[in-house]
Amino acid sequence: MFQMHQRGPKHRHRNPHGFTLVELLVVIAIIGVLVGLLLPAVQAAREAARRMSCSNNFKQIGLGLHNYHSAYKQLPIQNGGTLVPGGVDNALQMSMLVGLTPFIEQQAIWEQLSNPLSEKANGSTQSPPYPPFGPPHWTGQYIPWVTEIATLRCPSDPGTGLPAHGRTNYAACMGDSIDFMRQGPVQISGGAVKDPPAAWVAGRAREACRGVFVARKGTRFRDILDGLSNTIAAGEIATDIGDRDKRTIASINNKTGTVRKTPTTCESQVDPERPNFWRTGTPPQLGAAATGRGYRWGAGPTPWTMCNTILPPNRELCFGGNSAGSPNDTDGVAPMSSRHQGGVHVLMADGAVVFVTDSIEAGNSNHENVWRNGSIPSAKPGNPSPYGLWGALGTRASSEVIDSEWN
Repeated sequence: MFQMHQRGPKHRHRNPHGFTLVELLVVIAIIGVLVGLLLPAVQAAREAARRMSCSNNFKQIGLGLHNYHSAYKQLPIQNGGTLVPGGVDNALQMSMLVGLTPFIEQQAIWEQLSNPLSEKANGSTQSPPYPPFGPPHWTGQYIPWVTEIATLRCPSDPGTGLPAHGRTNYAACMGDSIDFMRQGPVQISGGAVKDPPAAWVAGRAREACRGVFVARKGTRFRDILDGLSNTIAAGEIATDIGDRDKRTIASINNKTGTVRKTPTTCESQVDPERPNFWRTGTPPQLGAAATGRGYRWGAGPTPWTMCNTILPPNRELCFGGNSAGSPNDTDGVAPMSSRHQGGVHVLMADGAVVFVTDSIEAGNSNHENVWRNGSIPSAKPGNPSPYGLWGALGTRASSEVIDSEWN
């Protein structure tokens, strides 16, 4: 008799498979490396986008300048405005950006500026109303002065809030000399403009004020004899964030004559261990908090919306002045600056926006400015810029030869 034995299924014992500790650590390490590689790439991409937006804003300003010139047959005036003896005015300290507002899609701001305004920034009523083009730029209740305009801001710049009013990252290029940089050919006597000015005032300004913009004077494209594509109309500036950055708060009280003769006067005041910042102690004597770079888009004077091509980009702000004058608001070396890596945007007079590196050829930075009483022959009026290619780009009619491949 046969017995049938039914074979059951074979029972196979399988050990559950999981990550060992070593494998887990390897995976974590790989993920960490990938994240470490990815984050800089993401940050670089974001900065590239911000830089592109910054350039586009500058192009908008350039288009505004050309449209303004088409409408008025001249460029807007830097450090211009109103001066009313015994009345309310903006003290002839209005930036060229004010005139551009209707040409950069800021019609609402322009309407407030060009008409009497009875509303204050805090919502209360101003009586009598502020006059057209307002009170001085330090008036914190005048709405246009404290309005932040997006087109005037570079997204790479982190500055925000008080003690600034409305910030700007774009400034008018005044040329390659600090002499008469804020005054221009206008003479003020007894609180009123003297018309005509003394011959020596007009002559001295004509000889030293060699940029596209001349303080308190309307210039035209036809005045730019060196060519619109070879001349800088405006430059980028970083705004101050209260950290003693040599580019965004000025060393003051260095005497105008000293700075004019030796533009590197303030170089020794920079911290050797932190070369982007002023050293602690005195000197340097730094400007008041409200005079941070770019703090007032509507203000024409040097700290806020002026720049020049004496020292190359991202060098130190060095103002003249003296204790008896107004050291916070004075003529001085005002380089262009930015939060981008390695250079700044400049707006050429033809409307093109170009990125210029910090290492651009800038001649002899210790050379005296060109002005009426220059102490050496090469600092006398009529000479080419002593500041190399950089200085030549800042002058409108000095007949310097510029290589077409510079940018």
